[in-house]
Formats: sequence, structure tokens, C-alpha cells
Amino acid sequence: MTYAFIKPRISPIPLLLGFVLGPLLEANFRRAMMIARGDFMVFVRSPLSLTLLLICVALLALTMWTNWRRKLADAENKLEDA
Repeated sequence: MTYAFIKPRISPIPLLLGFVLGPLLEANFRRAMMIARGDFMVFVRSPLSLTLLLICVALLALTMWTNWRRKLADAENKLEDA
């Protein structure tokens, strides 16, 4: 493990998953786009795919919001300590 991962305490597991699953995801996305003739609406027409897409967006937003609130709380604590 390199210094770039050790110092900020970043787990290398997501990077490894990206390297393993990235080409598979890209190939299947390209195949879906070829079948749908480039129409992105194929991902939201089906209720199941729309639900999964919305869950992914919600989880991403929740993660970003949680990190933002944590940073805001840390900044407030530093101001109180000073």
C-alpha cells in the first residue's frame, strides 16, 4: 500500500473494485446503448431500473450531505475551541 492511501486513511478496496468491475460495467453499458440506439431513456422506462437509479442517486446525495454536515460540525468545534 502506498503513502497516498496510508496518510489520509483511504481504503484501497473501492479502487480494486473499480479496476475489476469497471471494464465489465463499461462493456454492458455500451451494449445497452447499442441495443437502445443511443437512447438514455431506456434506463428510466422500466419501473425497476428507475427505482434502482433513484436509490443510487439518493444514497450518493445522503453520503455527500452526511460528509458536509460532519465537516460543518468539525469547523464549528474548532471555532468553539479557539
